[in-house]
Amino acid sequence: MDIQNHGMFEMVQSSGGVVLFVLIILVLLSIWSWAITIAKVLQFKKIKDASKEFSTIFWETRNFGKVEEACKSLSASPLAQVFTHGYKELSNLLKESKDDGEELSQNKEGKLSMLNTSLRRAEHLESLRLEKGLTFLATVASAAPFIGLFGTVWGIMNAFVGLSSAKSTTIQAVAPGISEALIATAIGLAAAIPAAIAYNYFSVAVRNSRDSMDKFSDEFLSIAKRYFVK
Repeated sequence: MDIQNHGMFEMVQSSGGVVLFVLIILVLLSIWSWAITIAKVLQFKKIKDASKEFSTIFWETRNFGKVEEACKSLSASPLAQVFTHGYKELSNLLKESKDDGEELSQNKEGKLSMLNTSLRRAEHLESLRLEKGLTFLATVASAAPFIGLFGTVWGIMNAFVGLSSAKSTTIQAVAPGISEALIATAIGLAAAIPAAIAYNYFSVAVRNSRDSMDKFSDEFLSIAKRYFVK
């Protein structure tokens, strides 16, 4: 077997069963991680546009009823979702106070605590939505090189086993088998590096979204306390 005429595709085809199985796993992991990466890029683009529009509407109108109506078309925005949960809870508190014939200012701290709990619950749900798929990217980034290394070690073992029964023990006899085995490590790294980059990028994006939701919740509570809890 001449290594100079032994192309990548031919080396993959001639790989042993275990190495070939490892290569298939790595290719599938790579394809799925790229699919998640593309989906998350589109998701965060929609989030950025929707959140920008929501912030404009919220701070320009200062009318919670109109903002709630606008949120129906801005469901991609975590801020819009947090507002929707908060406004629904606030409306329930207003309704309960009206039905009980009491001012909202009565038991003010308890009602604000309920409102805060609703806002934080919405933040948590949105964070879970934003983090969806990131665990898989992290797993591919950390595990793919080791899966590839396993395929390489197995392939090199087979290459040396075959060398023991070969007529010639020169480097030309063992080089093709080692080359085939090293493909597993190369593909493992090819799967892991983009996944690691994507995971780090989206982790920062999720953290920024959490910070934005946290600040918005504080602002919502401040407005509710100032204008609705008297």
